[in-house]
Amino acid sequence: MSEHADLIEVARAAVNPHRVGDRLFGDVGAALETTTGAIHTGVCIDTGSGTGFCAEHAAIASMVTSGEYEIARIVAVWLDDDDRVTVLPPCGRCREFIRQIDDSNLGATIVLGHGRAAPLRDLLPEWGWPRPEEPTSPQGMMGR
Repeated sequence: MSEHADLIEVARAAVNPHRVGDRLFGDVGAALETTTGAIHTGVCIDTGSGTGFCAEHAAIASMVTSGEYEIARIVAVWLDDDDRVTVLPPCGRCREFIRQIDDSNLGATIVLGHGRAAPLRDLLPEWGWPRPEEPTSPQGMMGR
């Protein structure tokens, strides 16, 4: 059994697909563990208008609703037609969302699969606002 199998299983249990027209809701589940050990889950909502959200957003909303902000680890999964689990890395929007909830979340463990994980900072290396560039030579001052 892998180090993160417990959280992967919680995310798998959250998956609850529901089709409305050509849209499928709840086919991706996420689970996160806070630094206090609380577990929160969520599912994705796919809408035709682009107002939906990823499963990680739903799990984070649950966490924030309960008054917590610091993520110890988080995972999202999708089940295929044969009920096989695929662990999904968070998209760029989710990575930035996780970071903005609390600065400490740069150290949150992102579960990438059985036996695979990385801190958020490794998946989102250019997270800080850049500093203004200082001219290093007279050539850097051209046009002034």
